[in-house]
Amino acid sequence: MQAWRTFLTAHARLTDVLERELERERRLPLGWYDVLVQLSEAEEWRLRMNDLARAVLLSRAGLTRLVDRMVAAGLVERVPCEDDRRGTFVVCTEMGRDALDAASPVHLAGIERHFARYLTDDEARVIRDALQRVLNS
Repeated sequence: MQAWRTFLTAHARLTDVLERELERERRLPLGWYDVLVQLSEAEEWRLRMNDLARAVLLSRAGLTRLVDRMVAAGLVERVPCEDDRRGTFVVCTEMGRDALDAASPVHLAGIERHFARYLTDDEARVIRDALQRVLNS
């Protein structure tokens, strides 16, 4: 139980710190960054809304409103699915790609500064492997 609580506490604190850094340095909320990363890893920088909801790591709650705000900011656009009238793609715009390019160094430096530097390579592998077993169960 102590490992679980420590994991939850560390996750909450680190995401708060990483959120503040991205907001301060790039004016980009961490949830927006997560959406842009998911789109960057998808074919043609696009995902159906339900696939994006499954892919985001931070919060599925309020994803529709989050995407609405990202559309208003010009970072993504909604495109109707041609073969399914009910389906909608979320597509990253050029402005979204630029925002991701600018934010990634900030975010990766934050991960290094607040997390990775405290772990040896062996410890990082153990954590990764243990958490992967949990995900695979």
